[in-house]
Amino acid sequence: MPKQPNVLVVLSDQQRPDSCGVFGQRLDVTPNLDALAADGVAFDNSFTVQPLCGPSRAALQTGLMPTTTGCWRNGRSLPQDATTLATALGSAGYWTGYVGKWHLASDGGYLPKPGTGATRFGTRPVPPERRGGYEDLWLAADSLEATSLPYRGHVFDGDGNKVPLNGFRVDALTDLAVDALHGRADEERPFFMFVSFLEPHHQNNRFRTIGPKGWAKRFADYDVPADLKGTLGDWRWNYAEYLACCASIDANLGRLTGALEAAGELDDTIVVYSSDHGSHFRTRNAEYKRSPHDASIRVPLVVRGPGFRGGQRSDALVSGLDLLPTLVSAAGAAPVPGDGHPLQEFLDGRATRTSALVQISESQVGRALRTERHTYAVTGAGLGRLARYRDSAADVYEEHLLYDNVEDPAQRHNLAGTPVTAELRRTLATQLEDEIERLEGRRPRIDVASS
Repeated sequence: MPKQPNVLVVLSDQQRPDSCGVFGQRLDVTPNLDALAADGVAFDNSFTVQPLCGPSRAALQTGLMPTTTGCWRNGRSLPQDATTLATALGSAGYWTGYVGKWHLASDGGYLPKPGTGATRFGTRPVPPERRGGYEDLWLAADSLEATSLPYRGHVFDGDGNKVPLNGFRVDALTDLAVDALHGRADEERPFFMFVSFLEPHHQNNRFRTIGPKGWAKRFADYDVPADLKGTLGDWRWNYAEYLACCASIDANLGRLTGALEAAGELDDTIVVYSSDHGSHFRTRNAEYKRSPHDASIRVPLVVRGPGFRGGQRSDALVSGLDLLPTLVSAAGAAPVPGDGHPLQEFLDGRATRTSALVQISESQVGRALRTERHTYAVTGAGLGRLARYRDSAADVYEEHLLYDNVEDPAQRHNLAGTPVTAELRRTLATQLEDEIERLEGRRPRIDVASS
């Protein structure tokens, strides 16, 4: 059997691809990620399955749709019998470790699961059975935003003890991850480490993005993204700080890869960089995400390491569902049934995807189809106000949005309901019904607006 590669996954929170140089950012925000991409593979069309922290992370960990795991909104714990990245790679002989924000242990939130009540670990240690199978290292908090602020706070170790975060939160978490890498220098097993940052997500108690002190000045001369120009929202007083957070994550990505290089392990390690969802800075609804717009659902994705070299760019339409099968395949582990495909198969032509299904919760009971050209979104028909927290799906949906992403990349012109798009909308509605049936096991009806 070929040597198993090490695996390092670095996940940011709420990061748009256009904050990264490799995906078009003019300012020098992400030199380390750009260098990884120059020697790895950059995926230009990577989308989350749901633009919300918990559901997206559940999909990344399991390769399953949020409605399949039951984690279709925040406050829904990962099933304890789920096969995850950690259990799959652990069974294949890997050392497994997790650092940072987890967000998959608590039940309750807005409406508890029926029969469970509220079991929350926002400020408490996550018990071993709710850690998704990460067994060798645990330095995490279920709600990192509840146990820390940008310059103070703590996570918990595997025994439930508080571990202080000293300095800026991204730096402190990286300190822990680098120390853990050094601490396993004599370990014979390959490692799988998942490092999950909270930044550039806004600080919930302030509705502000807070970067390292003084760093925002470096990015004051930013170009306003096209989808934000002329809009309200809160990007005007957040965007420079947002880029500062992204720059801090990138500097710490450089620390992680530097530690691997110093140990002679970088070329034997698959490094994955991505985010759970993007941000539209409250320009599309009252939230920062929870919408089917590209600013909310498109995420950066760069992979570098064995099988992912050469400075390639891929325009394949890929999804968060693809992370688990990608790493399972690379590790030579037993295949895991799921909803995604290995990224390797998109690169060599064995797999293609013409559309991605996106689920929306908490702002609506919604579904969207993102094709290479169009975004077609629907919302549950005739549902009450609480349905967005209560119901994972609807039997009947009605049209909500249609964008032509070639003619209108900033998604400013909603074509839903227009006579000229009637035939296209009927086609997309059938495609979306097909995808929902394939991935959710139930076929809804989509009412196409008359023209």
